[in-house]
Amino acid sequence: MHDDRTLVEARLRRVLDERIRPAVHPESVPLEVAVWHAPGEPVPVAEGLAAEPEPIAVGARWGAPWGTSWFRVTGTVPEAWAGRTVEALLDLGFDENMPGFQCEGLVYRGDGTPVKGLNPRNQWVRIGAPVTGGEEVRLHIEAASNPVILDYHPFLPTQLGDKETAGSEPQYTLARMDLAVFDETVWQLVIDLEVLGELMAELPVDSARRYDILRAVERALDAVDLQDVNGTAARARAELEQVLASPAVPSAHRISAVGHAHIDSAWLWPLRETVRKVARTTSNMTALLEDEPEFVFAMSQAQQWAWVKEHRPEVWARVKKAVADGRFVPAGGMWVESDTNMPGSEAMARQFVHGKRFFLDEFGIENDEAWLPDTFGFAAGLPQIIKAAGSRYLLTQKISWSQTNKFPHHTFRWEGIDGTRIFTHFPPVDTYNCSMKGSEIAHAEKNFKDKGRARHSLAPTGWGDGGGGTTREMIAKAARIKDLEGSPTVVWETPQAFFAKAEAEYPEPPVWVGELYLELHRATLTSQARTKQGNRRSEHLLREAELWAATAAVRTGFVYPYEELDRIWKTVLLHQFHDILPGSSIAWVHREARATYERIAAELNAIIDAAQSALAGEGGTALLFNSAPHGRHGVPAGAAAAPVTEGETRLAPRGEGGFVLDNGLLKVEVDARGLVVSAYDVQADRETVAPGRAANLLQLHPDFPNMWDAWDVDEFYRNTVTDLTGVESVTAGKDGVSVRVVRAFGSSRVTQVLTLPPGERQLVIDTEVDWHETEKFLKLSFPLDVHAERYASETQFGHFYRPTHTNTSWEAAKFEACNHRFVHLEEPGWGVALVNDSTYGHDVTRTVRTDGDGGTTTTVRVSLLRAPRFPDPETDQGVHRFRHALVPGAGIGDAVREGWRINLPERRLTGAGGAAPLVTVDQDAIVVTALKLADDGSGDVVVRFHEAHGGRARATLTAGFPVAAVTVTDLLERPLADAAAPVVDGDRIAVRLRPFELVTLRLKRA
Repeated sequence: MHDDRTLVEARLRRVLDERIRPAVHPESVPLEVAVWHAPGEPVPVAEGLAAEPEPIAVGARWGAPWGTSWFRVTGTVPEAWAGRTVEALLDLGFDENMPGFQCEGLVYRGDGTPVKGLNPRNQWVRIGAPVTGGEEVRLHIEAASNPVILDYHPFLPTQLGDKETAGSEPQYTLARMDLAVFDETVWQLVIDLEVLGELMAELPVDSARRYDILRAVERALDAVDLQDVNGTAARARAELEQVLASPAVPSAHRISAVGHAHIDSAWLWPLRETVRKVARTTSNMTALLEDEPEFVFAMSQAQQWAWVKEHRPEVWARVKKAVADGRFVPAGGMWVESDTNMPGSEAMARQFVHGKRFFLDEFGIENDEAWLPDTFGFAAGLPQIIKAAGSRYLLTQKISWSQTNKFPHHTFRWEGIDGTRIFTHFPPVDTYNCSMKGSEIAHAEKNFKDKGRARHSLAPTGWGDGGGGTTREMIAKAARIKDLEGSPTVVWETPQAFFAKAEAEYPEPPVWVGELYLELHRATLTSQARTKQGNRRSEHLLREAELWAATAAVRTGFVYPYEELDRIWKTVLLHQFHDILPGSSIAWVHREARATYERIAAELNAIIDAAQSALAGEGGTALLFNSAPHGRHGVPAGAAAAPVTEGETRLAPRGEGGFVLDNGLLKVEVDARGLVVSAYDVQADRETVAPGRAANLLQLHPDFPNMWDAWDVDEFYRNTVTDLTGVESVTAGKDGVSVRVVRAFGSSRVTQVLTLPPGERQLVIDTEVDWHETEKFLKLSFPLDVHAERYASETQFGHFYRPTHTNTSWEAAKFEACNHRFVHLEEPGWGVALVNDSTYGHDVTRTVRTDGDGGTTTTVRVSLLRAPRFPDPETDQGVHRFRHALVPGAGIGDAVREGWRINLPERRLTGAGGAAPLVTVDQDAIVVTALKLADDGSGDVVVRFHEAHGGRARATLTAGFPVAAVTVTDLLERPLADAAAPVVDGDRIAVRLRPFELVTLRLKRA
């Protein structure tokens, strides 16, 4: 037989596009349209409805960037349409390829009741099914003219990312505004043909099933009269019934579809617009749930639920009903879908505390899964946090974006630094915006790595990023492939139902140990330095506020600021969203973030000052308040007392130019270029800086990645480097015992102050950069005379080791990585730590010296600043301040201690006397990360701590107040039923911890 396959397939495409799809709405009449443009920011719904609009015609331009326009559409259903289904078709000027990335609208009735959202893939509003004819139609559209930032030529610098620079040029052209008849039969024929055509394209060319479908499609096309599609659609559908009824084979892959709309809490739009995006999407999804009895929709990010509750009470009522019906499902149990690399230990824990508590308080629902489809890699400390929050599972899709190595599993157990294992699933559909296309469904089956051992995977289904959610077309497609020969089967299920099935069929999947590193978006560890500094400093200010407020509450009756701390924590957690903290949002987002962090710092400092003043009392004694978890200057952790100063630092000229700093523990030579050419550990008789090399070396690279400017740094950036050795001045600092270095390069200027604190074995480097480069990457380099095949970098509740070599492609891909407060590397008996107060990105490389001693140079480089131009063309321009400290002779415990200290500078007050700590620990390996009053207002003291050195630890915690009872709890401060009761002797609590183990204790005050 002659092969006419391509002929029939081409015929299908043209007939669908030009004849059948247009016949879905065969008759239409125009609506009358009027518009009122709101001045400035969005107005309340009542004000928008009451405003007097002016007429506007289809084809007119509308919508200044970030503006809001209120459209009023009116009309009358023709009497001739009686008995038929009628819809309003409301096209604001959409590009159907950009759902979530351009203009959107929320439709209201005249009384202010929200009807549904409008977006490029959802332009219809049902008027009646059937209508009686003669109905008056009056709808209002709150339309957001959000500009297109990520256009067809992506990553071009644009001023549209901030309303202050975006201008007022109209962005959109008003398109179709009609009442139209909806032909259900033709619409169903479209879905039939799409599903079969897409399935056919995925089947082997020589398979019988493909040709069965081909012939059925051919017969259907023959049955359609192209001059009377509506009259012949039913006849065409009849030709397809048999191939659509053929069931899937028993071994077919099984897909759990979860209705979804991954909404970025801020990205190419500001936070205020996300509030409206969530309202539009939830309006659509609650309406769709009413129409589709098998459909299930899941939404993560408690913050977004809270926005609906606060800003859209009418929508919230519909959401609550759908949740009660088990159809609208809270997912993830986190406040937002945060970054997980950079948030600190407590912040990562509080993401789950506040997220899970919201869903428990509002609905009595507790999530078993962490839901992070789009987060840019996962820190090795996360499994323990998930478990400590009472959850069991993790879902993400993003690792499929890795550039170099293909991850070997889709279902596996992920093991964290303490040995905790979490059942994890990566959807093989490779998208969190599945639309039920045949290519997506076929890819999920072909791509699934665990065939033969498992056959279940999950598909988050709906338009996301900018919202929109699932459409009626997706649900109709899912209904056809629920049980269809040649296709995986599809069923709508909750995340909980999927994970239960997946774990039951695959109880012993393979194990992946350590971080889930995304081989992409590495520059998010550096972009938008002020946002990252704001996060780090907010985290540590929150620690101080809780610590001193709790101490003052117990010691003096100070009123603990529960509500203020709760609100501030939620604000900090929101800004850890995976496009805010990583620096990949538009300028507007980061401008607001800077202001928010300044406001938070003022509020937290006020709480700290008030609590410390209450503890200090009136008096003239000089006191040091030590907020760090280790003693400092003779003051215990969490205490206030008169400080003890030991030793002194001497500054002397260096013969060849520069200076020598010496405090008896370290002797540091700074040459005439302002570079550190020697950091000599006196006690160990050991040089830190590699021979012939210089530390404190600023290096500048070109930085123009192939795509994803704010997100990516490509490895070829290393091919070109400029060492910034030119110097304007190297002088003694104003204090007479520090060195001040000033240098200029390009359009920028750097001032550094190098200090050797008395009695401390560390060189402190304060760097101020007035940065005015573009598409450049600034690093601070420390070549160290250390032979190390691996190094440690701090992560949540511990540290994680990475190799310094590149034996495999997996190791080579980690050319930029994340640390928190320290990196540490060592030879047996001697090591070096580099600690920081606000940076995350770094790289570590090693070379063997070919001249001289043949030793190994291991170079640690801190990433300071970048200058991408998309999506914020002014990224990081201006003045930045960083603090780092080089700690020679450091063991891992020293790295932990100094990392905390540099982030929690002491506070000095005068008062009547000191304050004893609420809790003391007699073992440095046990680090207290939080000391606070219980969230329930009971007055109980909560102390959270972990083993920080990577070994087993036994310790005694001593409470500085009478204790009536001690309870081991989860992160939500609920008793852990399976936890061994601690050994308590009065106010002394004996604990034993395995490496990196996290423990939360609740101490009831007597």
